[in-house]
Amino acid sequence: MIVLGDTFEVMPLLPEGFADLIIADPPYNLTKAFNGRVFSKKSMREYEEYTGRWLVEALRLLKPEGTIYVCCDWESSLVIGNLLSELAVVRNRITWQREKGRGASANWKNSMEDIWFATKSENYTFNLEAVKQRRKVIAPYRINGQPKDWIEDKNGSYRLTCPSNFWDDITVPFWSMPENTAHPTQKPEKLLAKLILASSNVGDTVFDPFSGSGSTCVTAKKLGRHFLGIEIDPQYCVWAQERLELAEKDKSIQGCSDGIFYERNFRNTKK
Repeated sequence: MIVLGDTFEVMPLLPEGFADLIIADPPYNLTKAFNGRVFSKKSMREYEEYTGRWLVEALRLLKPEGTIYVCCDWESSLVIGNLLSELAVVRNRITWQREKGRGASANWKNSMEDIWFATKSENYTFNLEAVKQRRKVIAPYRINGQPKDWIEDKNGSYRLTCPSNFWDDITVPFWSMPENTAHPTQKPEKLLAKLILASSNVGDTVFDPFSGSGSTCVTAKKLGRHFLGIEIDPQYCVWAQERLELAEKDKSIQGCSDGIFYERNFRNTKK
């Protein structure tokens, strides 16, 4: 379910160690309006205190072998990475290309975001085969006429590659995509599918303390996981609930089908 409420009030009511995976997308340290509710930019010290408050409580809810991913921009990444390294075992920092972003006249355009990958212990889930990416072979190499480290079949010439910590195959939801809502910082289901498939198993529980329009919960449902989200805004909860109902019949994730993650604009991409 998705709970309507303030995550700082709801999380203390939840049982310790219930979540196998946490995907958190907290407000970045920017002044931004969320359906009339404004999050104001804070000093680095204030934002660190704010982050520490929810992060400590979230980690209490994570199983000993659980994983947490935290989304952030380049500036809030400085705070979040530092705090995570003190409270958990940091495994990596994923950087993904948003493809969209406003131009800047006196700075570089901000089109990247980070996701910190951390675990509670040395014992954790990582399903590599579930998140390999299908890439087109640009310069096919053969030995004795046979493909070397690539596949040739009716789908063309391609290889399945291990995923890196730089993702350039993600598309931010836009108006023609079924998953799109008017939420200002909505994450793509394809991005969340990678995290969920890699770091949880069917039947596990995924927790999102800042649920927004419900993308994490919807994707978890499509992939056969249990889920719990917390969202403070009633309208966002309505959108999330509608998406959860639609997911009863349509479990498709754009850019991912038949267990395969396709490159952006790959010619064989299925919906």
